[in-house]
Amino acid sequence: MDVKKILIVDDSALTRRVLCDIINNDGRYKVEGMANNGLEALKVLEEKSFDGIITDINMPKMNGLEFLKELKTRKREERVMVLSTETSEGARVTLDALELGAVDFIQKPQSAIYSKDQDFVKRFFEILEAVVFSNRKASSGIYRNTVVLRPGGLVVKVDNTRVPREGKGNKLVAIASSTGGPKALQSVIPRLPKNLDAPVLIVQHMPVGFTKSLADRLNSMSELTVTEAVEGESLEKGHVYISKGGAHMKYEESGGRGRIIYTDEPSREGVKPCANYMYESLVGSVFHSIVCVVLTGMGKDGTEGIVNLSKAKKLHIIAEDEKSCVVNGMPGSVVATGLVNEVVDLDNVAQAILANVGVR
Repeated sequence: MDVKKILIVDDSALTRRVLCDIINNDGRYKVEGMANNGLEALKVLEEKSFDGIITDINMPKMNGLEFLKELKTRKREERVMVLSTETSEGARVTLDALELGAVDFIQKPQSAIYSKDQDFVKRFFEILEAVVFSNRKASSGIYRNTVVLRPGGLVVKVDNTRVPREGKGNKLVAIASSTGGPKALQSVIPRLPKNLDAPVLIVQHMPVGFTKSLADRLNSMSELTVTEAVEGESLEKGHVYISKGGAHMKYEESGGRGRIIYTDEPSREGVKPCANYMYESLVGSVFHSIVCVVLTGMGKDGTEGIVNLSKAKKLHIIAEDEKSCVVNGMPGSVVATGLVNEVVDLDNVAQAILANVGVR
């Protein structure tokens, strides 16, 4: 078995020791290096290479963001997991780290006792696996191969030269994403026009406190209005609603009025929020056509919900192409159902949405 070599970068000796013990208890990985800060880590990297790096953000001499910038400058191929904090500032800085090339993040354990919690250990290894086995080229933005998968297996190039004006019936865009998703969404949402003829729902797997920062960042980059979805609000065209972390976002209609609700049902596919719940909540909705988009992410979230929704609604299903995915778990899973209409490179997802939704 090919044991993956890990480098831990953190100014806390206790954190380094705790993470080392956790990692070395799993035969798939071995900690082959530790450093107190980014500068020390760069010296270690001059001597050897690693399959994955786990780094803190707040460190002396060279912090995590500076370290990530230097890794990019030196064209290092190691994939990086970031240790994040629960604060709003921690969420903002974590998004900065993802933009700089970190594949994913996990909230830093607040104590040695918490770090031994089985739920934390399970989540830690899920993320570490996704990081270590992620697509290097996709993480660095080096990809170009756009194709469309039509029913019957015909593969043709995307043609988005004609954008339909407002059509019949209510339309909706519903997007699912996970590992690599925050950066992928920055390649999709800012490319959609403010007069998009549909509202957009997004389930991005993130913990409590991080989705508000993600929504604010996308809003600052986009013509569309992007917000963290609020309980009870109705949907408006040209508005993007991101599910908050730690709850399941659903769509509900009552008394002729549709609105967003949150539920506290158990995690599904190991995540909360879960896109399956969002998709299934649309089964009895007024929407005439729904564009379902599955972007990069580990696991299979979105597949079961889309399959169930397809039995009741007219869908146009778009999956991100494997070559541009950081992790192809979620898109690959929905493609395997045979229901997908288009498989497109990340850079063309927005145009694929626009071609099927149109503008007002």
